[in-house]
Amino acid sequence: MSQSLMVAFDVPDKKAALKLAEELGGGQGKTAKVGMELYYKEGAAVVQDLQEQGFAIFLDLKLFDIPNTVQKAMLQLARLGVDFVTVHAMGGKKMLQAAKRGLEQGALESGLPAPKLLAVTELTSISEAILKDEQNCRLNLKEQVEQLALLAKAAGCDGVVCSALEVADLHQVVGDDFFYLVPGIRMANDQVGDQVRVATPAKAKAWGASAIVVGRPINQSTDVKTAYQAYLADWQGSEQEK
Repeated sequence: MSQSLMVAFDVPDKKAALKLAEELGGGQGKTAKVGMELYYKEGAAVVQDLQEQGFAIFLDLKLFDIPNTVQKAMLQLARLGVDFVTVHAMGGKKMLQAAKRGLEQGALESGLPAPKLLAVTELTSISEAILKDEQNCRLNLKEQVEQLALLAKAAGCDGVVCSALEVADLHQVVGDDFFYLVPGIRMANDQVGDQVRVATPAKAKAWGASAIVVGRPINQSTDVKTAYQAYLADWQGSEQEK
């Protein structure tokens, strides 16, 4: 269960990443989310460094380009032996299918398992007003997320990234045989920052999240391990970390 609480390694460089890994007590049973900030600074080497520490890797680069480009990029990412990768669902069905092909080809050529392909629906920083006034979407937020999730499933994705507020409805509309990864996780007394659609770990779990991602409340804490354990306890409920 601890591996379903992913920690965002949204830090500036390798030194900070390894420090965070140490403060977490190592990577055994844990998943590190490596996003744009760290990957663009350090490249694939930092992924290997964290894997050597025992972390599973969620490589969150949110690819969004023409199908051919995305397919070739995913072929390269699959060779890293990571566990999850992301694309934007709004790239369309052909792009999502191309991403899946690239992952399968890269996994086959490297002899590694193919990473799970997760499609980002709407970012947790997007509100109803932004969706309507800036994205000019004719659907409301709930409908938009549902349609993007249905598209992702039809294209062969393994799951979606969505806010906790949409998970229960997605189970009804898309099904239980899909992976629902939920960012925007905050305790009730935490600052939400630039997140809009947030929830506690316990609520995300109750509503049907398969896994959650926690960033600043852990990686910017003055006591990283205690913060991690508090979030893990809330996610697991009465269970204790093994």
